Amino acid sequence: MTMHDDQVDVTTETVATLIQEQFPQWSGKEIRLLQSTGTVNTIFRIGNDLSARFPLRLTDATEGLAVLKQEARASTELAQVSPFPTPQPIALGEPGAGYPMPWSVQTWLPGTVASDADPSASEVFAQDLATFIAALRKAETRGRLFSGGGRGGVLTQHDAWVEKCFGESEGLLDVPRLRQVWSRLRELARTGADVMSHGDLIPGNVLVTGDRLSGVLDTGGFGPADPALDLVGAWHLLQRGPREVLRRALGCDDLEWERGKAWAFVQAMGTVWYYVESNPTMSRMGGRTLDRILESTE
Repeated sequence: MTMHDDQVDVTTETVATLIQEQFPQWSGKEIRLLQSTGTVNTIFRIGNDLSARFPLRLTDATEGLAVLKQEARASTELAQVSPFPTPQPIALGEPGAGYPMPWSVQTWLPGTVASDADPSASEVFAQDLATFIAALRKAETRGRLFSGGGRGGVLTQHDAWVEKCFGESEGLLDVPRLRQVWSRLRELARTGADVMSHGDLIPGNVLVTGDRLSGVLDTGGFGPADPALDLVGAWHLLQRGPREVLRRALGCDDLEWERGKAWAFVQAMGTVWYYVESNPTMSRMGGRTLDRILESTE
């Protein structure tokens, strides 16, 4: 089942043709579709040390190329400050072989995504996650501000989306109770200046080896945002005890902590109903996050 109405599917045969035509130096490498819970790209492993990412949703090729170039710059910048391994941009591919958009190649990182190796009970993982977030926060914004798109700016700008999610979630979630939670979270004031943030610390974007953080994926969204934005990882990734470890390590006051909860709420509300049939793992993640948020309000 496809996840998006405008989804563009890509096959191993298409990838092989694109590589043969555009990057013949890799044409001898084995191409394997990666089974992933990702919602933005179809990912193929190229040999043992590369991965190719193909955007799922149809977009204008020129606009898509601009996005991929920006993501490559952001990924390179994040890699320079991250204390943990992150993918390195290698190349950008062009439309071809029936695939209508640009695509990208980056290095492959070993490890298991946190959605497959649940580290939520690990205090050392929580400390690792705090170390990662703190390192990003220390990076220079160089005068840049939040762009105004997506999560990370003004909470109330997401009212319409959250209301749509409430409507779509009848029968799936305790909507009346969640409405009460949102009515409080949406009004939390913003006090801190923008800091550099990963922006999407969900289980599918975090690699684990044993019970330790071993790498971070999907780094193309690195940019300035609300300091609370990366605290979504506390709710998506951690149980109560480790969550408190992360909070203490980052020195979060009550307001920042609650705003992190608010950003996790916005994200989780969208994942439950939207992916309930097409991506059950992502849908369950959203439900688990909302359960943790509700538990924290008791």
